[in-house]
Amino acid sequence: MNSTNNSSVESSSFTIGERLCTVLIPLIAIIEDVVFTIANCFDVRPKKRSCKIPEMERLSKESPFTVNEVEALYELYKKLSCSIFDDGLIHKEELQLALCQTLSGENLFLDRVFDLFDEKKNGVIEFEEFVHAFSVFHPNAPVEDKIDFAFRLFDPRQTGYIEREEVKQMVIAIMMESEISLSDELLEAILDKTFADADADMDGRINKSEWKDFVLRHPSLVRNMTLPYLKDVPTVFPSFFFNTGVEDI
Repeated sequence: MNSTNNSSVESSSFTIGERLCTVLIPLIAIIEDVVFTIANCFDVRPKKRSCKIPEMERLSKESPFTVNEVEALYELYKKLSCSIFDDGLIHKEELQLALCQTLSGENLFLDRVFDLFDEKKNGVIEFEEFVHAFSVFHPNAPVEDKIDFAFRLFDPRQTGYIEREEVKQMVIAIMMESEISLSDELLEAILDKTFADADADMDGRINKSEWKDFVLRHPSLVRNMTLPYLKDVPTVFPSFFFNTGVEDI
């Protein structure tokens, strides 16, 4: 490892939490791409509403979004869910086409994001799941939800533990997605320091309690898991907004 990499690893002004945070930043870019790609690439003329107002109200109560924001998200959802299969559901191919502009090739990071959105594990993303996933990135979302989402990102087998090899594979996939290059030495140094700091019982893996303690010591890990414009989706994307007939509280 050269001296530049050594100094960056040892620098006290650049904490391990901040280094690992660079792994999560591309996740935010992926979520932003979902919104902006749909807004820019699809016809946004209003169509007949198929999600009824009571459903909008329920999803609003269960999330940080207002009714109008839920309805705007529904317009976004409809555009993506009919890009390949016109069945009102988002398939992995549709998410891949929107984000990667191609249906060819495998993408571990995209697969992981899709799996996190697909709560029912039935191979599609339903609108309620879409709202739940975006809720995590809302500025008013509880920090505990952000911590849990990040944990699940690094626990693809859902074992309840973050393991070193899984983190390494995910970091490599995310770095490739964001076209960021890390030397093998620097990557191993980040993993070494992460597990040394987070793995309190030194069993070679990070459980949920250890992860929560680790993130609370390094809040930059989840500070970047926020999309400020989600507080006002109808204003940011006025083409998707129409009157719900329900006054937001």
